[in-house]
Amino acid sequence: MANVLVIGPHPDDQELGMGGTIAKLASQGHDVLLLDMTDGSPTPHGDRASRLVEAEAARAALEKGGGRVRRLMLDLPNRTVQHTIEARHKVAGAIRAHQASILFIPHPEDAHPDHIASTRIAEDARFDAKLTKIEMPVPPGYATIGPPIYAKWVFYYYCSHLRRVPDPSFIVDITGFQERKYAACRAYASQFNANPKNANVIEWIEAGDRYFGSRIGTEYAEAFWTREPLGLMGLDGVVM
Repeated sequence: MANVLVIGPHPDDQELGMGGTIAKLASQGHDVLLLDMTDGSPTPHGDRASRLVEAEAARAALEKGGGRVRRLMLDLPNRTVQHTIEARHKVAGAIRAHQASILFIPHPEDAHPDHIASTRIAEDARFDAKLTKIEMPVPPGYATIGPPIYAKWVFYYYCSHLRRVPDPSFIVDITGFQERKYAACRAYASQFNANPKNANVIEWIEAGDRYFGSRIGTEYAEAFWTREPLGLMGLDGVVM
């Protein structure tokens, strides 16, 4: 089983982009940790207290029915996330604490400055986490962190604010886990129920999942991108 770290600029990004895959990986026994860079506040219809409650409800929805999903927040400033050494080392500390061998981070093409900065921070933190003879900060909730580690894989999920069509490197079948995803998304009532501008977002997400499912012959699926070639040991796990 793998230690999986899913990094999101704000609570809800991970769920919208890959909630079904998170639920699936957890149900398969992988150790999944969601790392929120910020608390996601303020927003037009949400504050810190409401966002934290929603994030916890979303986490619980993803693991409902089997598996375990944990959540950690670094508390960087929402709307002004910057690519700094301090931010990189905070993420590197989380990578070491979780001993993550797989990172999921937002796709680098985006319109939201927090998303762009978070992706760059996470990419560099992957490298920083392997450096010897340098201490990394211990993240909240941990007493210590593990030794230097270089995550073997970095995969990118789509949570973009650009009106662009994803160009995935691979697609994951989430059929049977899609309802956990949509329940997790609906947990963010301040972002979707209370905000008329975002009222249709979850419907758009479901339509996208159905579309990518149709591309691989399943009901629902999520798209991912990678800079590095993904190797196969055979065709056993390929949807035919």
